[in-house]
Amino acid sequence: MFALGAVSLVTDISSEMVTAVLPLYLTLSLGLSPLQFGLLDGLSFGVTALVRLAGGNLADRWQRRKLIAGIGYGLSALCKPALPAAGGSVVALGAVIAVDRIGKGLRTAPRDALISLSAPAGELGQAFGVHRAMDTVGALLGPLVAFAVLTGTGGAYDAVFVVSFCVAVLGVLLLVMYVRDRRTPLSVPRPATSSRAALGLLRDAAFRRVCVVAAVLGLVTVGDAFVYLLLQRRGGIDAVYFPLLSIGTAAVYLLLAVPVGRLADRLGRAPVFLAGHVALVAAYLVLLGPGWLVAVLVLHGTFYAATDGVLMAVAGPMLPEHLRTSGLALLQTGQATTRLLSSVLFGAVWTMYGSTQGLAVMAAGLAACVLGAWFAMRRYM
Repeated sequence: MFALGAVSLVTDISSEMVTAVLPLYLTLSLGLSPLQFGLLDGLSFGVTALVRLAGGNLADRWQRRKLIAGIGYGLSALCKPALPAAGGSVVALGAVIAVDRIGKGLRTAPRDALISLSAPAGELGQAFGVHRAMDTVGALLGPLVAFAVLTGTGGAYDAVFVVSFCVAVLGVLLLVMYVRDRRTPLSVPRPATSSRAALGLLRDAAFRRVCVVAAVLGLVTVGDAFVYLLLQRRGGIDAVYFPLLSIGTAAVYLLLAVPVGRLADRLGRAPVFLAGHVALVAAYLVLLGPGWLVAVLVLHGTFYAATDGVLMAVAGPMLPEHLRTSGLALLQTGQATTRLLSSVLFGAVWTMYGSTQGLAVMAAGLAACVLGAWFAMRRYM
């Protein structure tokens, strides 16, 4: 768990360096419209949806979770220096982002399955909380490094991408050297791990309900990049400070990930998961109203602390060990697919009617879906 946390920490420094500057790089430097940016942002979710199931199934079938995760980390690393090479071509940028998201789609479910298989069932919330806390240290440091590089180079985005690549390579090396795989011994009979068997997990009513709830809530969740763009534009924040906005979210996430994970183990993971979405509704309302920067970032970070690892802890015990990776990939696929639709929808409404109207629609939709999710999941609370 700690070795995977270290890999995620370093990898997140690399990925968050790019994530922190990409919205402004695309919209300000390259001049993309909100709709074009929404399409690219949605692509990042959609591509992961296409490969999560395949990656999860291969990891379970071959019992090579570390290998599949390593391929995913490697692909994402190679995409960092390709971003400046793509220039202003939306097609080329989309291709690079697609390959990067393929890497993320391949690695996420095997990584979470390794965590799930290495921790006692009663401590899964805490285990994922510890991992997400280490992961968030990287998310906290990444924007700081990006800000330092931009400041030191006079706003050279290319330099950010190159440094990000070097850090990503270090993350791959840590995975290779220190992470141990979790494999079923050859002497133990292995049940079938076909794609049909993985999809058969949806016959379980409890797991199916969790998948549906996660997907529906994803459909009315505004992407992080849009949240930061709204904060930057409404607050008149200078472009050079834009990478620092995500630090607020990451800092709150870091502080709350472990205690919220422990709270979920004690009080129930489903209620904590839904409470996180209530915090997100509150963040949208503050952004629509006074737009207080600190309040929005605190609520945004609370949302991630209460949902990201907690959702995996909710679903993990519902799944058999031999299909743990495939099941988590199935859950993440539904969520990623609806997040794709969410980004495109929000980008389109922003372009046609304005950001305020778009955010109001999403806030109302999220509030309604949280209420519906409570009725759907209350038997598991």
